[in-house]
Amino acid sequence: MALDLKQSLKLAQQLVMTPQLQQAIKLLQLSRMELAELINQQMMENPVLEEDRSEESVSSEEENRISRKEEAETNGENSGEQSYEDLDWENFLDKFVSSERGFRSESEEPSDGMEPETRVEKSVSLCEHLLWQLRLSDFTREEEEIAEYIIGNLDEDGYLKVSIEDISMEFGRTVEEVEKVLEKVQQFDPAGVGARNLQECLLLQMAQWHIQNPLAEKIIRNYFKELEKKDYRRISRKERVPIEKVREAVKIISDLDPKPGRPFGEERVQYITPDISVYRTGNHYAIILNEDGLPKLRINSYYLNLLGSDSSSATKEYIREKLQGAMWLIKSIHQRQRTIYRVMESIIKFQKDFFDKGVAHLKPLVLRDVARDIGIHESTVSRVTTNKWVHTPHGIFSMKFFFNSKINRTDGDALASGSVRERIRQVLCTEPPGRPYSDREIVQILLREYGIKIARRTVTKYRESLGFLCSSKRKKV
Repeated sequence: MALDLKQSLKLAQQLVMTPQLQQAIKLLQLSRMELAELINQQMMENPVLEEDRSEESVSSEEENRISRKEEAETNGENSGEQSYEDLDWENFLDKFVSSERGFRSESEEPSDGMEPETRVEKSVSLCEHLLWQLRLSDFTREEEEIAEYIIGNLDEDGYLKVSIEDISMEFGRTVEEVEKVLEKVQQFDPAGVGARNLQECLLLQMAQWHIQNPLAEKIIRNYFKELEKKDYRRISRKERVPIEKVREAVKIISDLDPKPGRPFGEERVQYITPDISVYRTGNHYAIILNEDGLPKLRINSYYLNLLGSDSSSATKEYIREKLQGAMWLIKSIHQRQRTIYRVMESIIKFQKDFFDKGVAHLKPLVLRDVARDIGIHESTVSRVTTNKWVHTPHGIFSMKFFFNSKINRTDGDALASGSVRERIRQVLCTEPPGRPYSDREIVQILLREYGIKIARRTVTKYRESLGFLCSSKRKKV
């Protein structure tokens, strides 16, 4: 078989994503805080960029002129990268130099002041809290090593996750010796720490807090399954005590903490800060993009002046490259804000009943509906609604919350899955305390009162997502 080397020419069209386009797509899915971090990083890496701290803003006429120029570049025959090389930098960048006006996004408006600032609080971890008590306690050196091992093997709720036998083998000590160390650790604060199961945890708390109720102790030791099912009558019969006494004992048990380690180790407490706020103004809704904390970018005039100076060609080439990157970032941020605004505007149009009346009136909506409405790709809508939160007259919601699958009703109309979930929540909140509804009964109530026909397993899924236990555990005697 003969081998030969040939050259051939082939003409083909291929879509290539430039680094600038990849950056613009990445900006869409960033939250406001992530965008602020990226902008600060870019200002550190690109000397041409700087923050505009002046109070003067770009006029509407000038902003429209910038927008028209951007659209002309976007629709031009050359790629975005090529169009930047052809720009008249000295004239075009006058709008963004530091000696005049800085860049402003399309929706720059004052902060509404409603959102809480992101706050970080550092607390002592459970392990640190227990080790501090260990250093102040009377332990021998050998006991201290075992105690440190026990503390290191507690989970976040304060329960011991290794067996006594494993610890005794680890240190070559008897089970009795390890038990003695564990009993000392179990006297530490918080009460109940170091327990091996829930029953031991509750009994430790009763002992440490000197709660004297023999019936409560018996219930924890011998009737835990009945306690879980709230079968108080069975406990009353077996112990031959009035049911009122059982209720009193259960009240004591319910005041104990099943997760004593829970208050410790929460190193960060972070509040949601909405990216968008929607307010009602008459019959319409106003959209305000939260730009609090986002640096306003502009071009440093010093580097711009170097382009017209007698600097070397290498210096000018470097500045031109940095200017190109800076301008693309400014344009991408501008486009991001405008796209978010348009997507939110479309969501309000589709979900006006929600904004007028509440969650129960949420309608079915998919990404494709919004994409067709404003003339952008479905994937763009998906990116825009990622990691974004909206403040509405009915509370703070993720932008993804407004997109729901369709559930048909018996009358032919369709409801959003979020609306059905809200109906289930209303049913659960109004059920009789002594006889909570089962999932099958909820199915019947939804069908009878709202004409909603769904499967029992769907009700179970929605109930669990709402944080409600099964009917036997919701029962209040």
